[in-house]
Amino acid sequence: MAKTRTYSRYSVEAATLLGKQIKLGRKQHKWTEHDLADRAGISRATLQKIEKGDMTCAIGLVFEVATLVGAKLFDTENTSLIMHIERTDDKIALLPKATHKSKKIIDDDF
Repeated sequence: MAKTRTYSRYSVEAATLLGKQIKLGRKQHKWTEHDLADRAGISRATLQKIEKGDMTCAIGLVFEVATLVGAKLFDTENTSLIMHIERTDDKIALLPKATHKSKKIIDDDF
C-alpha cells in the first residue's frame, strides 16, 4: 500500500510554477507533448505530470525537461550557477562535517 506524502504549500506552488514554465517553454518552441517527451527520453504521461507540477516526478527529469525548453531554474547564465555552487561549497566547508542533536542540559540545582 503506497504511503501518501504531504508537501508544504510553498513546495507545491513552486512545482506548479516550474511545470507551467516548462509548458510555456514547450509551446514557445512549438513542440507537442510527444516532441518534448521524445527529446527528454520520457513518456508523454510523465511529461504531463511534470507540466502539472506533480510532486512524484524525479527531480532529475524535471530539471532536464526545464533545461530542454530553456526554463531558467536559478539564474539567467550557467556560469553564475557554477559561482553559486562554489560559494555554497565554501560555506559548507566552514561548517562541521557532522551534525548532532544538542544535548539537553538538565537543571538539577534545587
